[in-house]
Amino acid sequence: MRNPILAVLGLGLLANGLFMLLAPASWYPAVPGVSATGPYNPHFIRDIGAAYSVSGAGLLALLRWPQAWPAAIAGSAFQLLHALIHVFDALQGRVAAGHLLNDALLVVVPALAALALSWPRKAAPAARYA
Repeated sequence: MRNPILAVLGLGLLANGLFMLLAPASWYPAVPGVSATGPYNPHFIRDIGAAYSVSGAGLLALLRWPQAWPAAIAGSAFQLLHALIHVFDALQGRVAAGHLLNDALLVVVPALAALALSWPRKAAPAARYA
């Protein structure tokens, strides 16, 4: 496997997204801290589940096809914006300060890792054949 961390992130995001899409009523109480962010809304949870699913699929596509980096970057951008919303809400006092540690581990760190692992690397120069 090309990058096991990218694989774990992609599978984790995709699994979370599918869980949100297929069983929002089970997902809502299962994820620590979610209930502190607002009331249960199955439509909203499925909307976010769709974004998580696409984000995870973009990272997994990058494992197979290096040219899929724009899809991986787009999915990572969603994750990063999502993480910034969590940080902003904590700084505004909308959630308890202790919630930020949970968010750091489950939202912020994975978003930064996804973006870093998705960023295109300079390819080695192609060999020239005469």
